[in-house]
Amino acid sequence: MREYISAEIRNVAVVGHGASGKTTLVDALAFVSGASKRHGAVRDGTALTDFAPEEIERKFSINLGCACAEWMDAKINLIDAPGYLDFYGDALAALAAADGALVVVSATAGVEVGTEKMFRQAVARKDPVLFVVSMLDKDNASFDRAYQSIKTRLTSKVIPVEIPVGEGSAFHAIINLFSRKAHLYRKGTKAGEYDEVDVPTENQAQFDRYYQELIESIAATDDSMLERYLEGQEITRDEAIAAMKEGMKRGDLFPLFCVSGELTYGTRALLTKIVELMPSAYDMEELHAFTGAVGDHTVEIHARDDQPFSAVVFKTMTEPHVGDVSFFRTFSGLVTNGQEVYNATRNIAEKLGHLSVSQGKDRTEVPRLHAGDIGCVAKLKNTHTNDTLSTRDYPVRLPDIRLPEPLVTFAVHAAARGDEEKVQQGLHRLHDEDPTFGTHYDPETHETLVTGMGERHLEVSLAKLKRKFGVTAELTKPRIAYRETIKARGEGQGRHKKQTGGRGQFGDCWVRMVPLPRGEGYVFEDQIVGGAIPSKFVPAVDKGIQEAAARGVLAGHPMVDFKVECFDGSYHSVDSNEMSFKMAGILAFRAVASKCRPVLLEPHEEVEVRTPDDFLGDVMGDISSRRGQILGSQPSSDGSGTVVRAVVPRAEMHLYATHLNSLTHGYATFTTRFRGYEEVPAEAAQRIVAESAKPEELVEA
Repeated sequence: MREYISAEIRNVAVVGHGASGKTTLVDALAFVSGASKRHGAVRDGTALTDFAPEEIERKFSINLGCACAEWMDAKINLIDAPGYLDFYGDALAALAAADGALVVVSATAGVEVGTEKMFRQAVARKDPVLFVVSMLDKDNASFDRAYQSIKTRLTSKVIPVEIPVGEGSAFHAIINLFSRKAHLYRKGTKAGEYDEVDVPTENQAQFDRYYQELIESIAATDDSMLERYLEGQEITRDEAIAAMKEGMKRGDLFPLFCVSGELTYGTRALLTKIVELMPSAYDMEELHAFTGAVGDHTVEIHARDDQPFSAVVFKTMTEPHVGDVSFFRTFSGLVTNGQEVYNATRNIAEKLGHLSVSQGKDRTEVPRLHAGDIGCVAKLKNTHTNDTLSTRDYPVRLPDIRLPEPLVTFAVHAAARGDEEKVQQGLHRLHDEDPTFGTHYDPETHETLVTGMGERHLEVSLAKLKRKFGVTAELTKPRIAYRETIKARGEGQGRHKKQTGGRGQFGDCWVRMVPLPRGEGYVFEDQIVGGAIPSKFVPAVDKGIQEAAARGVLAGHPMVDFKVECFDGSYHSVDSNEMSFKMAGILAFRAVASKCRPVLLEPHEEVEVRTPDDFLGDVMGDISSRRGQILGSQPSSDGSGTVVRAVVPRAEMHLYATHLNSLTHGYATFTTRFRGYEEVPAEAAQRIVAESAKPEELVEA
């Protein structure tokens, strides 16, 4: 592969819903261009960018994959993004590394929730977008139905540039509206070869209708062109292409193409249009980066070779026997093989040994990369996703890729005793590879927790854990960090006396317990007068009460929000000591707390759900069924539906993401934040207390 400068590079993210044909299309584009030597297939486990064992087994993309095509003296970097929402983080990273998006829509399913989310993200980033209707060779395929679903659900500014001849098993040609010719594909073609023929008579009316729509849409983007069109003057192909490219930049036009990646039909024309319509890396507007690691002011970053080097790591993959492989997009400057660079995010130097470009799982070492290109390098010491690489002389920190917050939480346990440390190490390595996968230890429940975008995300992560690090782990429902408190005042005595021969133990205290407002915690007051307990022993009473309160009196959970007044007691001049008064404090707590109407508290989450209005009733009903309290609702700021605010017990939120996804077909989203602790209803409290009395293995079961 020759070197390409910025003006010759196109960076394109291939996005859309799962199973819409993205991976097959990327494989076909690379193969037809000659950059890849084999035309693979997802069903056979040979697709170019789905090479991880987890992807081959499940037959869908889990990680973003990088490939490239060489066409018309340009290099097209193709970033194949996962389509299922469990792997949404990698899809967003793909968009961040690209300058435009190829939104793939299945001819059988039309626009789906993943398509919609990725299109909205691309538009929000102001990226130019090409639509592609794929899988036109499949049963029940319909170009017109897919086109109308784009037009009604995504944008009215979509405009077909190609239309198919035949659908399903009858699909055999594509009419190009620009050239006004039909591409008749040769039977058995392996690389999309076709014969250019006149538009078939039976398709002339369809061609005329779509051609008129195309020219009118393009002319409407430019006043002088519109005037010429209204006067009946012809608009040439080159003029139309230039006007469409400008319209795409402004978000005024979204051209639509049609392909069959499996048969390679339409791939050659699509490669040509990507080169002609998508912006080069050099064309993109400047970025604003923070200077240095602290970032006290900003500088402009331009995709020019004569600028200082800067790049962002947008993906990290861990490979057995290789280690971490970092994929980065250069935004300015040249970078050479073996060059030392500076990671301003972590304030360390790194050496880019074996600088490479990726073609699926294969990597080809290159001497250097120009501004705007995409490359990868293995074995960096301490560089991770979202880190900026630059130079020590001109250190900068580029904006982070905004990744989604995790939606599901599970407890994780080593399947085999003694593997706990290996599990912990593997989980942290998985987080480095995938920042949307998180792990932390909860000191209250004494569990290691993992978080992710969905159940499938965590299941795949544990499969990676076993394959890459040789350790098996299991997921369980996480324990809830309940707490206890009191609702009434009470007082009583704690008396510890022990005589075993020789010096004994004696401690005696009287305490009063008083409930405090929620969130006040624990307060201890020394109200001893007259030396009933020597002042040096009073802190021991406090310590004993705190130790006992950590285990509660109902279900073994910490007691909070109460005040203890130590107001009387007695001591022995010989047998009293700190340990004796600590035991007295423990006994006093046990004696008094049970008389103060102890109750259980549970954590509550403030939940904000954004849902289309079609599902509003179902969403609100589901929240109520989870013991949730609706705080209110209002139209969303973008007009896409309604925002519902509610407070829901954390115990009722386990797998809420999965249920909400099913309830709304993936269209609703939600966020949560900790609200505070509230009293558990009596019936639920009885169940929790009863479960706490069971042996631990029965509770887990």
